[in-house]
Amino acid sequence: MSVRQSLLAILDRGACYGSQLRAEYERRTGARVNVGQVYTTLERLERDGLVTGAGVDDEARVLWEPTEAGRAEVRAWLSTASLAEGRDDVALKIALAVTLPGADIGGILSAQRAAVRAALAEAEAASEERDADAVPAAIVRAARRARLEADLRWLDEVAVLAAGATPFALSEDRPRRGRPARSVG
Repeated sequence: MSVRQSLLAILDRGACYGSQLRAEYERRTGARVNVGQVYTTLERLERDGLVTGAGVDDEARVLWEPTEAGRAEVRAWLSTASLAEGRDDVALKIALAVTLPGADIGGILSAQRAAVRAALAEAEAASEERDADAVPAAIVRAARRARLEADLRWLDEVAVLAAGATPFALSEDRPRRGRPARSVG
């Protein structure tokens, strides 16, 4: 989830100062965000014309509010489907490992399974906690549990695929481009 878009969506509810935004983000998502990241994100949103200063509160804290362009971006973001795309570091690590001679694929998969099981146990224990903002936190926890359960199923599939993998050497094919050698001076 984009912290940038999330902060913008929270600001769409009313003007906030940085620490207030951080607290609202955590309350609404159950996820933590560094206060420095909040302020850096606010600066970028301002640079991009999506938020503007809204004065100061009675304790001299700078308030922020979305511009019309910011409000439009929030509406567009919320109405657009999101897929978990992009680089999957675990999949890339395992894919690379199966190509390396001597890599302990069984050990790698075992360690990954143990980490996923521990995270799943933690997520299940956290699901028993209740607070005033139970629904948003429950949604985030349910998504986490579902992903972890899917990760365990995926690791079982990877074990089958990896069983047929054969490590290989560097390719003899050389790309046409590359950094020129440094001249010895």
